[in-house]
Amino acid sequence: MQPSADSALARNPRVLLVDDDPAMLRLLARWLERAGYRVGQAADGRQALEAIEAQCPDFLVTDWEMPHVDGLELCRRVRQLDLPHYIYVLFLTVRSTRDETVAGLEVGADDFLTKPVHQAELLARMRAGSRVLELERRLSKIAHTDLLTGLVTRRTFFPILDKEWKRAKRHHRPVSCAMIDIDFFKRINDLHGHFAGDYVLKTVAEMLQADCRCTDVVCRYGGEEFCALLPETRELQAAQWAERVRRHIAATPVRLGEKEIRITCSLGTAQNHDDTQTCEQLIDQADQALLCAKRSGRDRVVSFESLADSGELQLKDRGQRRDLFQGIAARHVMTPVVVCLREDETIGQAAEFFLRSRINSTPVADCRGQLSGILSEKDLLAALVSLECWNRPIREVMKPNVICYEGETPIRTIYEFLCRVSVRRVVIVDQGRPTGTISRGTLLRWFRNLVFSKGLLDDALLREGQAETDPYRSKQRLAETSRNLAAQVAQLERHLGEDVEDLAPHVVGGVTRMQELLDDLLAYSRYASGPPNASLQAILLNGSHVE
Repeated sequence: MQPSADSALARNPRVLLVDDDPAMLRLLARWLERAGYRVGQAADGRQALEAIEAQCPDFLVTDWEMPHVDGLELCRRVRQLDLPHYIYVLFLTVRSTRDETVAGLEVGADDFLTKPVHQAELLARMRAGSRVLELERRLSKIAHTDLLTGLVTRRTFFPILDKEWKRAKRHHRPVSCAMIDIDFFKRINDLHGHFAGDYVLKTVAEMLQADCRCTDVVCRYGGEEFCALLPETRELQAAQWAERVRRHIAATPVRLGEKEIRITCSLGTAQNHDDTQTCEQLIDQADQALLCAKRSGRDRVVSFESLADSGELQLKDRGQRRDLFQGIAARHVMTPVVVCLREDETIGQAAEFFLRSRINSTPVADCRGQLSGILSEKDLLAALVSLECWNRPIREVMKPNVICYEGETPIRTIYEFLCRVSVRRVVIVDQGRPTGTISRGTLLRWFRNLVFSKGLLDDALLREGQAETDPYRSKQRLAETSRNLAAQVAQLERHLGEDVEDLAPHVVGGVTRMQELLDDLLAYSRYASGPPNASLQAILLNGSHVE
């Protein structure tokens, strides 16, 4: 890491001398170098501006009258530059009138030294300027640095990120971000106290800094969260860096007296792409990946590229949303898992299962029936590069990081998660065994069923664009749909009684058609004469439950 500005200033401040008189430059440079200053020289204001942009000095000692750009204009331009720290400006001048002094102060001068210059007076004014600069650097550090961890603050981080973002965009360079969160940090505070929590934060910050390059920037983003800016880094490299950090933290116990605390971290990474509009969006994508890392078990790295690309579900009426979610758990909404692949089955068997079942993803279980991963058509396509791959077990290509929730989880929690991230679906489990899935489509279907059953939509919004206001016609539709549903149940029962080698396609296909018919029953039940039976309405509302 770079040394702090105030410590560098105390050792050997950098001075830029500007004068069109070579003899004066040599004399001043000799005095200052003997006093321990590092000295640069420029013959006029134009050269001085170039030198300042190349390497910002601590002091600018400049003559007033110079060709091209005089001292007054030089000072004005310096104060307009976006510099890494404040420059103390000392004017050398034969001008001593009150108006001239005021003019110099107005453009940003800090002090004046009248020619002819005396060595003792010059060095005394430089020491006075050093005291001002040291105070300014300390105040700047307090304003821009997190006092606990020594990292830059979130407020300071975003201007740095914005500058690097614009540079990467201008030169078509990659830039990545990583979000880091200490797992179960509240538990550390609760069990060991807040002083222990503070020590853990400082220790993690030191490890993050130790694993960074000098061009990387790490900030304390908030609470137990950190954010790392990784310039010139693609997401694959960012994920590799994040994995090194994760292992480093997991392998390094934090000592508190005679106690040792084992800590882990979850990390999410993201890289800029052509469709990434702003640096804030880049941070948001890394945050989405972090959220998925936490939801899929913690102590892991998830990259944004590994998440399915999908739009976000939005519901503007938040007041109504609270009413709709009241008392609803994940098991009420989920689509049951009828058949679950085993991780020792082959890619060829999985492909055949997908083709017959007309699904595009499924949870994967181990030999004990415990959830071990999730497999999609995309995973299979990526693996099918040769005929030999056809016989590989699906455990080699499935995604092990599964976002899962227990069946009793409030549906509002899952809804907010799916609104926040680009993941398409989550898996519902019962003591580790997959029992169902919830996707955005599942939620939309559930919403539709709920508003129909409660009469929350206007007639004009009904599907097919027409209101089924005729009770007789609605009864007809209910009767027709019920007969079709009964036929589907009978057909599935016949298949179960036949000597069929693979029942999965018949079961999954039949259940899918039944689910559609149950949706139709619910849609028309509102307009049939008489209120719907409460138990029937509950079954229809949760029509995805086919037991």
